[in-house]
Amino acid sequence: MRKFLTALVVIPLGFVLVDFAIANRHFVTVSYDPLVSDDSSLSFSLPLFLLLIVVGVLGVVAGGSAVWLAQGRWRRAARRNEAEARSARAELADLRAAAAPAKPDPQRLPVPTGAGLYGPVGRDKQRATL
Repeated sequence: MRKFLTALVVIPLGFVLVDFAIANRHFVTVSYDPLVSDDSSLSFSLPLFLLLIVVGVLGVVAGGSAVWLAQGRWRRAARRNEAEARSARAELADLRAAAAPAKPDPQRLPVPTGAGLYGPVGRDKQRATL
């Protein structure tokens, strides 16, 4: 089911990206010098679709990195809580192991002899075992 849903999203997205790339094939010049845009050492030309896709990918990577760094304290707390839970489980297992021999063995109750209301104890009127 998960592969189907992934394909349901990825295939149309691929068609949209290919269509976008075909429609925006003209070259644009990107310059890093705000004062002199004619300086070729700080500028380069590339297709518009490639520029927009690269900027989108960089935005996703930057956003993912920011979220990952912001959640660091929660991951650290989860690791600490998991370690505490592991040690508590180990301590509980040790306590149960120590308490197990101290528990007395259950004694079996004696089987009553004689006849009950319906005949011999442990049988009904048709003498079937209860």
